[in-house]
Amino acid sequence: MRSAVAGLAVSMLCSCAAAQIVIGQTTGITGVSAANVKETLDGQRLWIDAINAKGGINGQKIEVVTLDDQGDTRLAQANARRLIEERHVLALFMVRGTPQNEAILPLLEKHGVPLVAPSSGAMTLRKPTRPYVFNVRSSYQDEAEKAIHQLASMGVSRIAVLKTRDSFGDDAMQGAERGFHRIAVKPLLVGAFDKAKPEFAGIARQVADGDAQAVLVIGAGASVAQFVEVFRATGSKAYVVTLSNNASSGFVTALGANAHGVIVTQVFPSERSSAIPMIKEAMDLLRRKGLGELSPAMVEGFAGARVLVEGLKRAGSRPTRASLRQALEDMSSFDLGGLVIRYSPIDHTGLQYTDLSVIDSRGGFRR
Repeated sequence: MRSAVAGLAVSMLCSCAAAQIVIGQTTGITGVSAANVKETLDGQRLWIDAINAKGGINGQKIEVVTLDDQGDTRLAQANARRLIEERHVLALFMVRGTPQNEAILPLLEKHGVPLVAPSSGAMTLRKPTRPYVFNVRSSYQDEAEKAIHQLASMGVSRIAVLKTRDSFGDDAMQGAERGFHRIAVKPLLVGAFDKAKPEFAGIARQVADGDAQAVLVIGAGASVAQFVEVFRATGSKAYVVTLSNNASSGFVTALGANAHGVIVTQVFPSERSSAIPMIKEAMDLLRRKGLGELSPAMVEGFAGARVLVEGLKRAGSRPTRASLRQALEDMSSFDLGGLVIRYSPIDHTGLQYTDLSVIDSRGGFRR
């Protein structure tokens, strides 16, 4: 089943059978993050397809070989090994998930393979600087800290935190803790849940009985949507806040009738900001494909693809893993189209942009 899904993903991302630049990707096409992943793939495909339609890079088209890891860390590691050692990919691209990205770090260093735009805000991918990891989006810690500070500015002080029981939850929690320290308030409670089989009845009742004014939920989209449903059934009207890993139309759909009012942090400008060149370009390409409206998750995929393509352009007429890494590291100031990304030998952080949005009555992310 996994190989069939993976094969479908490859054909969706690139129809160019004669592709000469092969990029690898492992991500959760199925699993708890599938809705967000689909939109991220749609976003990256917008730019890569546009480049391939113009002949590719130095006459070489780009093929993204995408394997489904179902959000499972061990499968992600196996997929990455297969892509690197059997498919001999030039680079890995937009690998999804904090534990998954952490698991493949030894493979990157062993084989000298760059990882471009990991779909994770984990601090462990940023500090200390990982020689083969080139981040694009901001960190989860920055998002969580901003969320707590924003709630405090609204007069909210009774804040609970629920986090997935893995490195993603632990990492983002550090940012939340900084936020609480900044406003000199302690969390009402901190709870953890299993990503694969979350149970929310008890903790939802505990949060409601504690008269929480807000709850920050750090987890994958399906789990967060499940919590919101259980939590609203308690009668609580508290704010629910989650991070940008859930900034997708699919997440809104999963929330259903409970979507309106949920707060989602963001790491790119609004997908409706046509005054920003990168956003307008993505909108135009999406419109030509007839694929509906742009979403935040699509913007993340689109931005990641722009960084990858720019690195490939600078890596020489026959790019290698080493020349791509060097090209990216030399990218001291690259305008994505309204946002400037900077890398150096000692800093692969990428962008540092955070914002908040609220899901409106029509299912859009209103800034």
